Amino acid sequence: MPVFLPAFWSPDPASNETLPVQLFHALGAAIRTGRVSDEAVLPSTRQAAAILGLSRSSISSAYDLLRAEGLVEMRPGSRPVVRLPAAPPVNRQGPVAPDLSERGRQMSLDARAPSYATNAGRLAPGLPDETEFPADLWAQMLRRQARHRYGDEAGYEGYCGARILRETLCTRLARDRGLDISPDQILITCGTQASLDLITRIMTDPGDSIAIEDPGYLGARAVFLANGVQIRSVPVDEEGMQAGAVPTDARLIYITPSNQYPLGGRMGLERRLALLDQARRQGALILEDDYDSEFLWHGREIAALTAHSSGAECVYLGSVSKTLLPGLRLGWMVVPEPLITPMRTAHRSTGCAANLHAQMALAKFMQSGHYRKHLRHISRLYQKRGNALFDALSTCPDLVVMRPRGGVQLSVRFRKPGHETRCQNVLANAGYRVVRLSALCLTARHEGLVIGFASLRPEDPARITTLLSDAIALD
Repeated sequence: MPVFLPAFWSPDPASNETLPVQLFHALGAAIRTGRVSDEAVLPSTRQAAAILGLSRSSISSAYDLLRAEGLVEMRPGSRPVVRLPAAPPVNRQGPVAPDLSERGRQMSLDARAPSYATNAGRLAPGLPDETEFPADLWAQMLRRQARHRYGDEAGYEGYCGARILRETLCTRLARDRGLDISPDQILITCGTQASLDLITRIMTDPGDSIAIEDPGYLGARAVFLANGVQIRSVPVDEEGMQAGAVPTDARLIYITPSNQYPLGGRMGLERRLALLDQARRQGALILEDDYDSEFLWHGREIAALTAHSSGAECVYLGSVSKTLLPGLRLGWMVVPEPLITPMRTAHRSTGCAANLHAQMALAKFMQSGHYRKHLRHISRLYQKRGNALFDALSTCPDLVVMRPRGGVQLSVRFRKPGHETRCQNVLANAGYRVVRLSALCLTARHEGLVIGFASLRPEDPARITTLLSDAIALD
């Protein structure tokens, strides 16, 4: 017997669909859900038209749609026969993710994760105090700049950075860091991490060697690992990287000479000149991350290492991550003149440009004098907090602590090994997100902690010192 169609559908004159489409949808759903079985016979167009009170053409249109979907088989002179679609094979193992490329595997390695004991907490190194961010002034600057029109720079022609910001930085870096540069040498990026990635991609091939400080900045190590280069460690002392230990095959040399991260040493002029000479002799490019150079509390100020170069040995890297906020995503690099054109092209190709309105706000913030005033304020504040933490930790005889010369963090080393993991976990349980010093090492052997102090509260120094002393005493 043919399928009794009124059991599955009745015409709906109020529907937005035509009657043939209504019948097609109703029968199709019944077939797919098994309410109409495989090989069931549908009534002929004449029979269906009589049963449903429709024209034969409407029934024919509905059957044609079902045939087009592969749900019925129609032969001349025969009634339509239902053909259930073959069920797809069941994947009982769940979805399978596509394989990463070799580059993808390198890029997805998290070099930072092992250095932390918790994903949240206070006093992580490298972070400024967000409560000191001049939010009202910044909002005013940003609002004003967003109202302007910038022509080509508002389109796709301003990837290397807003001209006014590059000119402002050129003046500031000449006055504060001794750089004799042109605005064309400056590229605005979304931070030092992006700058490092761009220069690494354009100056190295997978397998090339890069010399880095040991211990050193994990953010730089993450960039280099992602680009497939060979990382060569160079020991540091109280003056930073030891120039004579730089591998002769290094294509790039990454350093933080103003305030070595994480140990806090500052590279003297003699060693800076020796490192420049080493780079010239082996044809290497120095990547000077002028880390925390805005905060100088002790000793005579020294010009940036790049200021002593002949103009071709260094790339200078800076940002507002410590002076304002990392979340602004604003950084810059100064490249040698021969690299201007290729770096600009690569910068455009990779799309790592910064927000135009934020760039213009920063330029006005610097030009107005508010930026320098803000630096003086937070520098005094961070110095006071850094010294308070140093003074408290220095009372613990099991710790070696160097008074911070600047920056937003200090390193603590243990006189005897074996305390690092326990002490980090104790501080993590107390709400502090400090970094294990050994995780920042490649071949060096240091055990300790790196503690941020920009957001230090009055009760923190004594509390941290007590927690560490009690944890060490458990042995």
